Amino acid sequence: MNINGKATRSIVLAADGWAAVIIDQTRLPHEFVTRRLENLEQAAEAISAMWVRGAPLIGATAAYGLALAMRSDPSNGNLDRAGQTLMATRPTAVNLRWAVEDVSARLRPLDAKVRAEAAYARAAEICEEDVAINRAIGEHGLGLIRKVWEAGGRQDRVNVLTHCNAGWLATVDWGTALAPIYLAHDAGIPIHVWADETRPRNQGAGLTAWELGQHGVAHTVIVDNAGGHLMQHGMVDLCITGTDRTTARGDVCNKIGTYLKALAAHDNGVPFYVGLPGPTIDWSIEDGLADIPIEQRDGREVSEITGRTAEGAIATVRVTPEDSPAANYAFDVTPARLVSGLITERGICAASRDGLLSLYPERHNRPVG
Repeated sequence: MNINGKATRSIVLAADGWAAVIIDQTRLPHEFVTRRLENLEQAAEAISAMWVRGAPLIGATAAYGLALAMRSDPSNGNLDRAGQTLMATRPTAVNLRWAVEDVSARLRPLDAKVRAEAAYARAAEICEEDVAINRAIGEHGLGLIRKVWEAGGRQDRVNVLTHCNAGWLATVDWGTALAPIYLAHDAGIPIHVWADETRPRNQGAGLTAWELGQHGVAHTVIVDNAGGHLMQHGMVDLCITGTDRTTARGDVCNKIGTYLKALAAHDNGVPFYVGLPGPTIDWSIEDGLADIPIEQRDGREVSEITGRTAEGAIATVRVTPEDSPAANYAFDVTPARLVSGLITERGICAASRDGLLSLYPERHNRPVG
């Protein structure tokens, strides 16, 4: 994707060939700042402090975190320590676990002398695979948007509502939920995005709006609770969100507030789709409500908000009484029954075990886990 007309990815190797360079997403949309990750601890901090976020990008960053760890100490003990350190950073996103287990399994049989090189090579492969996966998600989702446009209606554009940020900033490139939107825009389909602000961290208002603007896609930022009103008045043609973890039966875990959008969509007959790469499917669990750990983050993310003042300074202010506690549940689970379909790199399927197995038949007759 582009930043000021320049092709950019959310994570790349530095010119020196060993440090990873990321965009500090906590500084967007007001400042574009990159950071060098030079060791395991910095990679772990990038994930836990949300300099990077989004399940696919977290996985890619974790892969480079293991490479950095092997560069300094390729021993079995350090491989184990690095994996444990990274796994502890964010409990909900399944791509993190997938990437750590994938890279670790490939490195363990190797001689220590070649582990660092192999880790860097696999991290690069994971990044390239993510780009290809997301592009394919976009191609499949484009068909949904094209169908809405060709069907016509009372609007002169296709209106899509999304929640949080599932664009290229959440992946290595293209994004999941936003990939079909970018391809539709590039294909000349008049498309407009309602971008939920996504409190408490405002990833919709700050990140989705920023990257849509960089790509020239028409969009409007709305407060989180406006979506139902828009759907009641026929101003939303379809919803597309991302997911941090999808169960084997199609339950979807995404940023807090996604469930409420799915309920509103269901009540108003608005299709509700979820874009996801294969590694985001957790085949080890069925019941999202019972089995997905929901991250609870610092309450200050709720009680405080950061923005740019009229004078141009970046400031954080408190929006709640000093003595009022704040709960900060970071994710919720949308049951499969509320999901119209899952948009994957292999096609679109029903949000069900049978639907997922139709696209991933290699999971047939394999034990859960």
